[in-house]
Amino acid sequence: MTPFVAGHWQPESPHHTFDVVDPVTERPLVTVTEADAATVDKAVASARDALDGEWARLDGAARGSLLLAFAQLIEDHAEDFADLESLEVGKPGIEPRVIDLPQAVATFRYYAGWADKLTGQSIPTPGYQGRRTLSYTVRQPVGVVAAITPWNSPTMIGSWKIAPALAAGCAVVLKPPEDAPLTSLLLARLAEEAGFPPGAFNVVPGRGATTGQALVDHPGVDKISFTGSPETGRIVAAAAAKTFRPTTLELGGKSPQIVFADADLEAAAAGVALGIFANQGEVCAAGSRILVARSVHDEFVDRLAAHAAKVVVGDPFDDGTTMGALINAKQRERVLGYIQAGRDEGASLVTGGGRPERRGYFVEPTLFADATPGMTIAREEIFGPVGTIIAFDDDEQAVSIANDCSYALAATLWTTDLSRAHTVAARVRAGAVAVNGWSPLDARLPWGGSKLSGLGRELGWAGIEANTELKTITVVL
Repeated sequence: MTPFVAGHWQPESPHHTFDVVDPVTERPLVTVTEADAATVDKAVASARDALDGEWARLDGAARGSLLLAFAQLIEDHAEDFADLESLEVGKPGIEPRVIDLPQAVATFRYYAGWADKLTGQSIPTPGYQGRRTLSYTVRQPVGVVAAITPWNSPTMIGSWKIAPALAAGCAVVLKPPEDAPLTSLLLARLAEEAGFPPGAFNVVPGRGATTGQALVDHPGVDKISFTGSPETGRIVAAAAAKTFRPTTLELGGKSPQIVFADADLEAAAAGVALGIFANQGEVCAAGSRILVARSVHDEFVDRLAAHAAKVVVGDPFDDGTTMGALINAKQRERVLGYIQAGRDEGASLVTGGGRPERRGYFVEPTLFADATPGMTIAREEIFGPVGTIIAFDDDEQAVSIANDCSYALAATLWTTDLSRAHTVAARVRAGAVAVNGWSPLDARLPWGGSKLSGLGRELGWAGIEANTELKTITVVL
């Protein structure tokens, strides 16, 4: 498999390759040709050419039609995408079928609707030196967008970056995750089939230190959209700052799920479990800090432990599997290291805590109770199936614990009190707050956070704003 640049699949290079490994069997799945600096340069050049060529000459309605065709092709190949995500990411097949693929298709269709509606404003002014003026704004594409996606949900998160950029008239160079590039390469094939002009959409697979660095350092890139870790986000931000290029950074979270005493505890337990164990906990918005009212703490721990016991860990392609393998050996050891830290710092292990006796990068669904806000497992993003339960005494303390965190991406409140829901939602610092449901996603709703969770927003109208610039034009009449 090779990079897709300027509307063509690039030749194989035996000197620049990497293997994609099956996290369930630990065996190589396929060898991919890595995009070196020269290939990245070619991709950026082709994107710039597209901005001056056929792609730039298409009006919004034509761009929208291409996006609709793209969405239909993704939907037609949904089973292929789902199988590839299970194969390269390790997630059970039901998750891409129910969440990732429908979200990706909906995102492309949503932005297809915006493509011909990027209007400006006419702004009255007092005039210029006694003469009347006509002043107005136009919204124009920011240019070449470097989109760098993570391995946990490559198709869905890829759509969040690709669709608004293309709708706005930008050209995209997508750098997929080295651990999971296959769905992105399938996107390239479908973009080709949909009829996008050469250079409008390019895919350059490779490792972060080579392909990723070459892309963010490239002077021909006008905007960078990155989803990943804060550590890598700092590198991206530093590269962008050299020439003051705009960036959108989504860098993870340590999201609280607050369970109040008036909540429907069984519904809350099911929702909290979903927020911890979905996609093996490898989710930016994973609700891994579980704050529970002390008066219902013990009952809720029992209910949550019962849901954890129902999790079936296994091969993503096996019937009944509800949690698969972590992405690689490094991530498995990272998660097991946090579990050991929880034990060492005095939290009570409720369930899990180890790895199944089988091949693959598996970790048991794990819950800790009797934790305190200062523990490592309560403060750092684990990115694995580990939940930390912390008791609180009143609403004020719950909000204080929720906000005492370096991340601010998402939060969930479980309560039947409407006044409490609105009051606490306003006070919890997070880019998105859900009430009685874990982290609902929709293409129409802005997504992003602050603090270590990053800056800027994707999805909704914010996705258009992130990929366009306003130009003011004044005509002296």
